[in-house]
Amino acid sequence: MSGTAVPPGSQWYDADAGPLVRPYAMTGGRTKPGPANVRFDLIALVVVDERSAPDAQESLLGPEHRTLLSLCRCETQSVAELAADADLPVGVVRVLLGDLLEAGHVKVSSPVAPAQLPDERILREVIDGLRAL
Repeated sequence: MSGTAVPPGSQWYDADAGPLVRPYAMTGGRTKPGPANVRFDLIALVVVDERSAPDAQESLLGPEHRTLLSLCRCETQSVAELAADADLPVGVVRVLLGDLLEAGHVKVSSPVAPAQLPDERILREVIDGLRAL
């Protein structure tokens, strides 16, 4: 086939092109996590729920769901870390986590609201006190 012009868009993708599955295919076309439309912050921490049945129900999950579960089994991770480690868009990870949360496979702890964080003045006093030691 040397010397033959290849029409644009007809060449095969190689390994560097990445996955050919579109994000909407991984989530079944959904853009919001679960029926309750739970919103996962990027810094929300995700851990596997030890009370869930490990292998019986997991075989019914898709490969992306199983990837997220295996990452959470290693250590507690934030939503942003899961997206980076799984090489998936954050929106997709949020939808998949909604599925896992609804099925009882994971637990998610929400980050502390900014209004509940200590005042900056108090933190500076603590730092100054530690430096004085």
